[in-house]
Amino acid sequence: MNNKPIHRILSATLAATLLLTGAILGGIWAHTPVALAQDAAPATGRTITVVGEGVVNMEPNVARTNIGVEVLRASVEEAAAENSRIVDALLATLADLDIPSEDIQTSGYNVYAERYGSGGPVSDEEVQYRVSNTVTVIIRDLDKVGEVLDASIKAGANNIYGIEFLLDDATAVRSEARALAVENAKATAEELAMLNGVKVGKILAISEVVGGAGGFYNNSISSLQIGMGGADRTPIQPGQLRLTMQLQITYELVE
Repeated sequence: MNNKPIHRILSATLAATLLLTGAILGGIWAHTPVALAQDAAPATGRTITVVGEGVVNMEPNVARTNIGVEVLRASVEEAAAENSRIVDALLATLADLDIPSEDIQTSGYNVYAERYGSGGPVSDEEVQYRVSNTVTVIIRDLDKVGEVLDASIKAGANNIYGIEFLLDDATAVRSEARALAVENAKATAEELAMLNGVKVGKILAISEVVGGAGGFYNNSISSLQIGMGGADRTPIQPGQLRLTMQLQITYELVE
């Protein structure tokens, strides 16, 4: 009697059984370390997160303004030519006031055809062309801000788009504000911890709040439309700037 077929069946059955057992055991061992690791993980400690704020007031040392020339004429060629003539005079005046060329930048140039009047569209013969040219000027001597504005007006500028007072380099001021924010955050955390019968431990996380209250605040002069003439000298008050920095800090709480 030939027993080879039976042996083959038994061997195949045994192999399949071993493979199935191995797969089951493999699945068990594959998941066991994760479960053990999860069971062994320490519980999250108690923490407190606060936002500290540091505020520094300082004197500005730079002014920035936009000075514009706007011309309205019957033809675009006339408007462009007259605008160029006045802007050239303006730039020469700024140079005479010791404003370096790197502190003068063209920030806008526009040509516009006015085809509508108070009663609606006008005929082609009545169309007028408006050409405007604006330069952004940095004034590093704040005592000369009024003088620069007055001289620009006399040179033909008829638009002054605001004055903004700035700090040329705010690196040191930001560092000072951050230090104050850290002190403020710690004081706040310690006060809250004391009220709850615990103490503040080590810092676990710290980040700078961006886009919130942080930044310079000042009372800049708003956009003005200035014509020829006026006082002998335009009065300008730089005032003060305020820089606010905010830091979010997470502390450990201990008994």
